[in-house]
Amino acid sequence: MNESAKQYYEAIATLTGCIIGAGILGIPYVFVKAGFWTGMVVLVVIGIAMLVVHLLIGEVALRTKKCHQLVGYAQKYLGNWGKRLMLFSMCVGIYGALLAYTIGVGQSLTAVFGGTLLFWSSVFYILMAFLLFGGIKVLAESELWMEALKLFIFAIVVIMLFASSNFSADNLAGFSLENLFVPYGVVLFAFIGTAAIPEVREETKKCLFIAKKAIIIGSLIPLIIYTLFALAVVGVSGAGTTEVATIGTASVGNAGFVLMQLFAILAMTTSFAALGYALKESYNEDFGITKFNAWLLTMVIPPILAFLLNTSFVKILDITGTITGGIVGILAVLMHARARKMSERKPEYEIRINIIGYTLLIVLFAAGIISVIIQMF
Repeated sequence: MNESAKQYYEAIATLTGCIIGAGILGIPYVFVKAGFWTGMVVLVVIGIAMLVVHLLIGEVALRTKKCHQLVGYAQKYLGNWGKRLMLFSMCVGIYGALLAYTIGVGQSLTAVFGGTLLFWSSVFYILMAFLLFGGIKVLAESELWMEALKLFIFAIVVIMLFASSNFSADNLAGFSLENLFVPYGVVLFAFIGTAAIPEVREETKKCLFIAKKAIIIGSLIPLIIYTLFALAVVGVSGAGTTEVATIGTASVGNAGFVLMQLFAILAMTTSFAALGYALKESYNEDFGITKFNAWLLTMVIPPILAFLLNTSFVKILDITGTITGGIVGILAVLMHARARKMSERKPEYEIRINIIGYTLLIVLFAAGIISVIIQMF
């Protein structure tokens, strides 16, 4: 494999690894709550919207001479208010995600090996802390093999679910306009990969022309995987679908059940690595915090949140996804509009989008934020 091909596949692996995490495990549950076809409509709309957002941020990165994390790009093109808002959204999103992944992996390991949720969550968290202490090379290499293994196991899991005697197309039913926002937050959470876009630029820096294709493929793979996973799990579990979807699929037998937990663990592990690294690098590059202190600040907050908060897996995904995805989506539109006017270099690709396209994206993300605020009060 030549160097450019290696960079291309590593970039795709980093983006899909960031996107496909705990969110996939919550999708079947909210689909059942909203009506399966309600969930599918939301899945496709948000999947396409986030593909556009990822491309917009990719173009912003390519219009800038110096590499930054999202917070740095927000400051450059939107000023200090953009920097603060992006930092807030990143902190809420990433710390919430790291907490959700830790809980989810702990539940999967407990389901397979027994023991306590606290023990397995702690083991996972300590191992991830060691991984994040490394640099971009460690991340890229670990993401590549973990993504390949994850997709291989996913294929086996989906085939087993579709082939199960418990699979019934009758479970794939229900549509309600009133429930459109029921799956919104979890689905949006499941598609957020914005934090990985600066990493994609860094990994493809020797051949930036492959960045666009890597972003497109890396964003479309999750859409296909989520669709297949939702069809397979809801088809088997129906109304009995659990918050962590793989835990409610014991009817496929012991071997299948273990494989599903392994898929869940790999999905959350790769996403934990990509998001944790992005936050650590943002503290280091955008705020001048030393690498060790940036790592420490990244890793110390989630355990504190776990101690202070008592909430469900899906609720974390819902609130985190809506707030973080909404803010980042809106900021991405504003950053792109400004970067087109303040470009420092000719980008390797350009996204042609007009004021109508910008407005539709902003309305989509703003509506979600408003809906979750209404629910909270």
